[in-house]
This record gives sequence, structure tokens and C-alpha cells, in this order.
Amino acid sequence: MEKKQHFLYPVMGLLVTFLLGWVAWRLTRWIYPMTLPFQIPGKALEYPMWAALVGLLGGFFLRKLGKFEEVKSGIRTELFLKVGLILLGAGIDLKIILHAAGGAIIQTLIMITSVFMFSWWITGKFGLDEKLRAVLSSAVSICGVSAAIAAAGSVQAKKEQVTYVATLVILVALPMMVISPLIAQALHLPQAVAGAWFGGNIDTTAAVVGAGTIFGEEAQKIASIVKSTQNTLIGLVAFLLAVYFARKQAGEGTKPSPRLIWDRFPKFVLGFVVASVLYSLGWIDGGKGTAIDALKNWFFTFAFVGMGMDFSLKELNAMGTRPIIAFLIITLFNTLLALGVAWVIFGGWLF
Repeated sequence: MEKKQHFLYPVMGLLVTFLLGWVAWRLTRWIYPMTLPFQIPGKALEYPMWAALVGLLGGFFLRKLGKFEEVKSGIRTELFLKVGLILLGAGIDLKIILHAAGGAIIQTLIMITSVFMFSWWITGKFGLDEKLRAVLSSAVSICGVSAAIAAAGSVQAKKEQVTYVATLVILVALPMMVISPLIAQALHLPQAVAGAWFGGNIDTTAAVVGAGTIFGEEAQKIASIVKSTQNTLIGLVAFLLAVYFARKQAGEGTKPSPRLIWDRFPKFVLGFVVASVLYSLGWIDGGKGTAIDALKNWFFTFAFVGMGMDFSLKELNAMGTRPIIAFLIITLFNTLLALGVAWVIFGGWLF
């Protein structure tokens, strides 16, 4: 009888995750076509936020009922995240590095390097945990939630840290999606400059496209190219983080062994790269609206539901407000730098 119970608990955990994921997805689709206050499109409220919120509620009630520990073994958050990231690679065209405008490539290299280094420095000044620093810096400098997930795999970050950063990213990206086009209009920015600014400044792809759409067709196109170019570097940053933390684990002045690097390196990143190569060669199609894209969204939905259920208020309180303050400072730096870089590169000064 005891053996049967141990077998059923993980199954129950999976069933609860699937059920809550379905609720989160239905909620997302219900709000998607709406126009919210301040003319905010409902589609800007991406499914990770709803999935995390539904997961939080589910975890709260499970704990109140005394059932959370029983089903915890079936909440396979890491598995869902890894599969989702591999499927994400199936929609990223590596050839964009060759075909995108030279300006997008230059801006991407400048922005990712500068923002990551600034973020790493400022979060260190705030005394944040190194794993949280890595996840937060990756999210702000590259592409938000997806980069945070990849970085978390490389540094073995806590689930609470990923959820914390993902929540910050979405909550900040939403107002920026609306405010950035208004500022661009007030500054009389050309379409190309505005689009490049949105792509380098706003942390989620949906919000980037939304800002570009609000400002104009050309801005939307440039913003999408810049953000897509940044997305292609997720795997590289994940690898570099794995090497760095392997060196830390090996000890100062000690060269980490290839085995240690391999053990720390998130293997799913290889799947991400392989999927990207196959997509770039035209052998698979994981672009928007495809079955692979839908499957990716489902896996990410289940992952964020799991994060919500696993979320510990005690851990959140322990992190305090320092990560929030640091995140806002980094976002301001990112915003100003992206505006300057976009103006120099896309304002006709270089090209």
C-alpha cells in the first residue's frame, strides 16, 4: 500500500501541474484580445506571469490543505524548463547574424556586454547572491525570461530566484512598452532609431514588438531584428556562465577540469543550439504559430506553474528589496545606453 502511495504522489503532482497550466493558458487567451486601461494590449501580459500567479494560488491552497508535500515530487519544473528552452531554439534562426543589418549586430554586442558588466557590478555592490546576480544580469542584458531560465541552468540557481527575476522583468516591461513609444514620439525619434531603442531596451520579445507596433511599422521591424539578434546569444552566455562558476567551484587560481565544466554546463543548451541549427537549415520549423512553438509555450507554462507552486514567501522575504532597487537602476542604465547606441548606429552616424 505504501509503495502505491509513493507511485501516485508524483502522478498527482503532474496532474495538478497540467490542470493549473490549462487554467493559466485559458486565462491568457481570454485576456489576450482585450484592450486594458491606458490602451495596454492584453497580449502584453504574457503567459509566464499568469502561469506563475495561478501556480502561486495552487501552491497556497495545497499547503493549506496539507497536500503540497505529497504532490511535490511530481512538480517537474526543471524538466519543463529544459524542454521548453530546447524547443525555443527551434524558432531562432542563426542566419540572422549574417542577414541582419550590421547595426543590429553591433548594437547587440555593445548592449549585452555593457549591460551585463554594469549589472554584475551594481548587484555586487548591493551584496546579492552570485547566482541571483547571474540570472538578473542575463535577463536584463539579453532577452528577459528566456535568458534568465538559461542562466539559472548554468549556475544552478534556486527556483525562487528565477521566479523573482521573471516577475520583475514582466512587471517592468509592461509599462515600458507603453511609455517608450511616448518618449520616442516626444523626442521625435526616427522610426529606425525608435525601433532599435525598443529592441535593446525592453526585456521581453512580446513587449518589444508591442512597442514597435504602437510607434510604427518600420519601428516594429527594426525592434524585432534587434531583439532576435540578442536572442541568438543565449547559448553563448549560458556557456560562459557555466565556465565562470566552474572556476569558482574549483577554487581561486585553480583551472577547472573539462569534467567539472561539463558537469556544470546545462546540457539542454546543446539541444537549444542543435535545434537552432536545424531551424536555420530549414529542416525543422519552430516559428510562431507552428506545432513546435505551441508545444514550447505549453512546456514553459507548466514550468512557470511549477515555479509558482514551489515559490517560498520566506525565500522572497529573505531576498528583500535590494534586488528590486538594483533591477531598476540597471533598467535605467540600459534605457539610457540603448537610446544613445540606437541613435549613433541607426541615426545615420555609422550607416
